[in-house]
Amino acid sequence: MMITLDVLDDCAGLRHGFFTREGGVSGGLFASLNCGYGSGDDPANVAHNRAIAADRLGLAEDRLITCHQIHSATVLTVTEPWRREDAPRADGMATDRPHIALGVLAADCAPVLFADPEARVIGAAHGGWRGALGGVMEATVEAMTKLGAAPSRIRAGIGPCIAQPSYEVGPEFPGRFAEVDGGSFFAPAARPGHFRFDLPGYIAHRLARFGLAAVADVACDTAADPARFFSYRRACLAGERDYGRAVAAICLGA
Repeated sequence: MMITLDVLDDCAGLRHGFFTREGGVSGGLFASLNCGYGSGDDPANVAHNRAIAADRLGLAEDRLITCHQIHSATVLTVTEPWRREDAPRADGMATDRPHIALGVLAADCAPVLFADPEARVIGAAHGGWRGALGGVMEATVEAMTKLGAAPSRIRAGIGPCIAQPSYEVGPEFPGRFAEVDGGSFFAPAARPGHFRFDLPGYIAHRLARFGLAAVADVACDTAADPARFFSYRRACLAGERDYGRAVAAICLGA
């Protein structure tokens, strides 16, 4: 039900997890660990699922926070948890406060978790293509440095997301990236003029510019594994009316 990465597991006093869709209480399209209040799921089920995830991290449900994600490069410095009704519009967070789990909701976008174990500063970012292109990864690292982190000590983990074999895009898509990063993240698709985009590879490329201590990828394709992951693209292709959201989270202990 929860995937971890060695680069973050090795950090003393830190807990993290990339949760799958397994182990929750929701049913139907949202089966079973749907943690997104923005879905059409029963809010009581979502609250229960978030409590399950928080408990796995050793926290109460109200200590797991997520933003109202808008595919932006807006990053917040967190000093205390907020109520879900007050969730700010942002796509990244950083904190040096213990017992607050920074959460990212995703269903094909990449959740990215960060930690500087020496400075005891953590971060989390929602990595869709638009936010990644706009600089949300850089903004998250910068927010962490303002709290005392150093890029050379920061470790980053890229969670389950849509992988290149599943991510077909139209002919207009590569040009958006060529102006900034070149076109090495695209491979030809079967349909003429279409391409397959490497989202986790692109995010790793953006993070590499900082010279981080480590960048790791769980290498799980959300769109290709319906048993374990929610997927917006898979739901659209199947003509489904809605989809669940998985959560990834990181927190500092005392």
